[in-house]
Amino acid sequence: METLFLIAYIVHMLAIAGILGLLLLQWKKSPRKLSPGVLHSAATALVAGLVLVGSFASAKPDETLNHTKVGIKLLIVLVILAISYMNLKKSELKKSIWLALIGLTLTNVLVATAWR
Repeated sequence: METLFLIAYIVHMLAIAGILGLLLLQWKKSPRKLSPGVLHSAATALVAGLVLVGSFASAKPDETLNHTKVGIKLLIVLVILAISYMNLKKSELKKSIWLALIGLTLTNVLVATAWR
């Protein structure tokens, strides 16, 4: 179970990095367009996160899972997914939505790393 947990952790980190990287690639583009990879990366991060939570008790029996932290991270990823889905087919991505997606992604990273 520890191996599954480690693989899910690596996939989760790569997916979050994928969201941020794909959004930052649009920095100097005019007009900005949302890459389908953002939606796919967010979905991958969600599934990997669910696997992480599901295998946590077996992989780390001495630790307690912080359900509040997990719930906040889940909510953030769901909002990223919803915003991405609503703007995927649009010809131009508004700057405010682009910045919101970057902010949500960075908030998710901050919650994951700073919250103990």
